[in-house]
Amino acid sequence: MILEVCANSFESAKIAQESGAHRIELCVDLSVGGLTPPRSLIEKVTTQLSIETQVLIRPRAGNFVYSKKELTQMIEDIKFCQEIGCAGVVSGALTAKDTLEVEMTKQLIHAAVGMEFTFHRAFDLVDNPWITLDQLIQLGVTRLLSSGQAPKASLGISLLSDILEKSEGKIQIMPGSGITSHNALIFINAGFQMIHFSAIQKSNSSKSQDLFRSDVNGFSDGDEIQKIKQITQG
Repeated sequence: MILEVCANSFESAKIAQESGAHRIELCVDLSVGGLTPPRSLIEKVTTQLSIETQVLIRPRAGNFVYSKKELTQMIEDIKFCQEIGCAGVVSGALTAKDTLEVEMTKQLIHAAVGMEFTFHRAFDLVDNPWITLDQLIQLGVTRLLSSGQAPKASLGISLLSDILEKSEGKIQIMPGSGITSHNALIFINAGFQMIHFSAIQKSNSSKSQDLFRSDVNGFSDGDEIQKIKQITQG
């Protein structure tokens, strides 16, 4: 099973690499669900570490309905990632009616030519996941990151399993949100070939009810990553 760790700093990315993770999603500001990291951090990670790096392209917190100006910035950030040698990007856009913004997403994918493209958890907000899944497949998206439209992937396992079956291998399905060494086995048993998790120690702040907010803080926990690897690698 491929382990993707959500890394919010150079230190977390290094810990993920040293602990045996296969790749990282590099971002900042996990308290709002993750935002595009500064270019200096992207460059440092890609030049000083060897772990496969996927970069989150999300210019601000809040919804996934973007203006033309924001789209331009996202495309510029993707092109930078391409030039610096990142393996891929994680992005996407929705309409105000909670459907896939096909044209904007198509432009983001086009900008990422030669790299992998992961459609992120904006998928968990769409009204019709089946129509959206078909659209993402038609657009040639590499993989889909989803919690199964639930606050945690373990709670959305039923929908995730249905999505995995319906995708027929035409797009990679990667469960993410709330995955730990305590529940990772669920996803192996369900037939998934990859999972996404943060393994970052939680702060003492109160729990948020928002689907995308996270109260995690600090660096990745290398011990937790190793535990998950032991569980998932048999």
